[in-house]
Amino acid sequence: MKTYAIALIPGDGIGPDVTEAAWAVIEAAGKGSGFALNGTRFPWSCAFHKETGAMMPADGIKTLEKFDAILLGAVGWPAEVPDALSLHGLLLPIRKGFTQYANVRPHRLLPGIDGPLKRTEFDILCIRENTEGEYSGAGGRVHQGTSDEVAVETAVFTRTGVERILRFGFDQARKRRGKLVSVTKSNAQKHSMVFWDEVTQLVATDYPDVETTSYHVDALAARMVMAPESLDVVVASNLFGDILTDLGAAIQGGLGFAASANVNPDRSAPSMFEPVHGSAPDIAHLGIANPIAAIWSGAMMLEHLGEADAAARVMAALEATTSRGIGTIPGKERTGAITAAVLSHLS
Repeated sequence: MKTYAIALIPGDGIGPDVTEAAWAVIEAAGKGSGFALNGTRFPWSCAFHKETGAMMPADGIKTLEKFDAILLGAVGWPAEVPDALSLHGLLLPIRKGFTQYANVRPHRLLPGIDGPLKRTEFDILCIRENTEGEYSGAGGRVHQGTSDEVAVETAVFTRTGVERILRFGFDQARKRRGKLVSVTKSNAQKHSMVFWDEVTQLVATDYPDVETTSYHVDALAARMVMAPESLDVVVASNLFGDILTDLGAAIQGGLGFAASANVNPDRSAPSMFEPVHGSAPDIAHLGIANPIAAIWSGAMMLEHLGEADAAARVMAALEATTSRGIGTIPGKERTGAITAAVLSHLS
């Protein structure tokens, strides 16, 4: 029996609860499809930082590189560790260290879920550049604490980084409905975003079968609300993609349904899969966290591992669960009850 080595990083807040839920479902799916998942848990989190002074050990990336994939729950406990520290101490080092340059987030309504829009038939795949751009960490502060303080944050865009995320997006569009939207703000950002537009036009010549459109980010945000059914694949920079995918989560019913994958497309290093919702300290330890986003992320992991049948079975089980109204209303059912319902529908 084929066995995949999976690194589990439950993290903070509701992270451990939803990670265990997702693990139970994908492990069961694996058994039903003739393969096994061997999970190793790592306690890296804000609690780990409080004990050790670091979000993960100095050799954390080296430790993770032997795994086939990483399943992460949530990271963040701002009451004890500033968000900027926890982000730059764990998530960003993993994304950059393993060249997980494609952040992939699907946005569609599962059966039985009422989104805030009148439109229900939309299926958007947002692809966010994940390793550079506005989150590069280039910059600094001088004269701190004085009236002359200056803060500089420099967005870094490389031709390699922009071109590879666009090609990844075009490849996804070819597998779907053949439409791609590239998102910039080139009327205001005359260097980086004009550069992004130029690379988009160049790459598009290699994909004549894909309908390509460029939008300013504000116009695209409006279109996601007014006409989401018109969108197929959306490719954006790190910051714009981060914001737009939260909007995508909102129109699909909320962050409890938002899955994501941090993908290393050439598979030279493990990819990481995580729900978008964060650690939700306000409901931590209450047992009411919705595990659907984490389970969906687990399905994306199985698909990335080449286990398409198992991934499809997990998604079918999720849809059968929500179509019966289970897990569709925040806080209505307990995490364990939703997980049990999904497991009951695994065929």
